[in-house]
Parts: sequence; structure tokens; C-alpha cells
Amino acid sequence: MNIKYKKSVLSIILRTLVIVAACITGGTLLYIVGYILINGIPHLSPELFSWEYNSENLSMLPSIINTLIITALSLIIAVPLGIFSAIYLVEYAKRGNKLVGIIRITAETLSGIPSIVYGLFGMLFFVTALNMDYSILAGSLTMCIMILPLIMRTTEEALKSVPDIYREGSFGLGAGRLRTVFRVVLPSAVPGILAGVILSIGRIVGETAALIYTAGTFADIPESIMDSGRTLSVHMYTLSREGLHIDQTYATAVVLLIVVILINSLSALVAKRITKRRGEA
Repeated sequence: MNIKYKKSVLSIILRTLVIVAACITGGTLLYIVGYILINGIPHLSPELFSWEYNSENLSMLPSIINTLIITALSLIIAVPLGIFSAIYLVEYAKRGNKLVGIIRITAETLSGIPSIVYGLFGMLFFVTALNMDYSILAGSLTMCIMILPLIMRTTEEALKSVPDIYREGSFGLGAGRLRTVFRVVLPSAVPGILAGVILSIGRIVGETAALIYTAGTFADIPESIMDSGRTLSVHMYTLSREGLHIDQTYATAVVLLIVVILINSLSALVAKRITKRRGEA
């Protein structure tokens, strides 16, 4: 009787803690989003979306375009590298291989390095050593190095979650390893892979320190990827640092929040469509 009573009390305590933690998390998120929207929406104006930036309109449109360019370039380079690296580690490398263990430890270590360190490396290597100067390309390559471990680890876990019976059935039907990976295993792991891509997009869009050292802070639409340009987060940081345009800073935060939500929603929709088609097939 006492044991049942203790178990019921413990269950009630744990359930209460879970509910309280969920309420605190949700309340904090709602407070932050609400605070940004309340302070930013009243200061949105057409001048903030002018094609050219100047000290009067403080347009964020060039920064939005730069953000999309850097995000696209980073993903184009990092996603294939991360996915193919994970495929090798899971499907081709021998289990217990010391090299594989070193690669995984290195990837986990890189995931925990502060972004300012990536920024300093990008400035010394891409900007200075390779003579790229402050450019969209230098910033994109630095972002690639930052998100590559994340994409690789999430893809690796997604591939591991695919049941071995899928592989065995494919081999039993006469398919080779390459066909099995690309026709059976990889499509089944798409939702997990896209989850890593979504997290990577969020990190790119919200990054500031690394891009200041590599892409620069020039507030204009670049004519090529070798030109300097600030992203939306860098634009917001620059305005807040000056201390003269706090209202425009809040407005930029609103747009940044909307951009992140739209990108994540679009990625989730694509993942859902792919999963649905996979289920129908």
C-alpha cells in the first residue's frame, strides 16, 4: 500500500514539474515574441523596404537579399557534403573503425565551438590568406564550416533510425548497396535530414559575429558574391550598437522573426510533402 502511495505521489510530482516546465518555456517564448511584435510593428514603414540603403531610410531590403543569398550558398555547399559524409559513416565505413570515431568526435567538438572562433578563422583564412576580402562568398564558406557538423550528425542519426530490414529486403531483391542507399534508405531518412537543414537555416539567419568578420557590414545589394554585404541580423546589430535607431531595430527584429518563421514553415512543408509521397509510393 505504501509503495503504491509513493508511486502515485511521485507520478503527481513529476507530472506537475513537466507541466510547470512546459508553461515556463511557452510563456517565455510568447513573452519574447510578443515584446518584439509590440515594439516593432508600429515602426514598420515603406521606407524600411527601399531598394537602396541610406542614413535616412535605413532600408533593410538589401540585408534581406544578402541573408537569402548567404543562406542559399551555404546550403548548396554544406548540405551535399554533410549528407554524403553521413552516408559514408553509416553505410560504408566498417563498424569500430577508429577513423570514424575520430570524425564523429571532431564533428561534435566543432558543434560546440563559439561562432566568434569561426569568424576569426574565416577572416584569417578566407578573407586574408585567400584574398577574398570581406565578401558574400567568404561569409558563406564560413557558414558552411559552422553548419556542416550539424547537418552531418543529424543525417547520420536519421540514417541510423532506418530499420535494417529495409536494407536486407533491398539486398534480397538483388539491389546493390548504392541503389539501396539512394532508393530505400535515403528517402526514408528525409524527415530527419530536413530537420537538420532547418536547424542550419536558423543558425545562418541568426548569425552575427562570424559574418561581421567575413562578409562585412556594407549595407547594399552586392553585384557579385565577391562584394561585401550585411545580413539582417548584422543589420539589426549595427543599428542597436549605434543607439540612435532603436525603433528601426525593433522593426528589423520583427522582419527577421517573420523570415525565420517563413523559412522554417516552408522547409517543414517540403518535408511533409516528401514524406507523404514516400508513404503513397
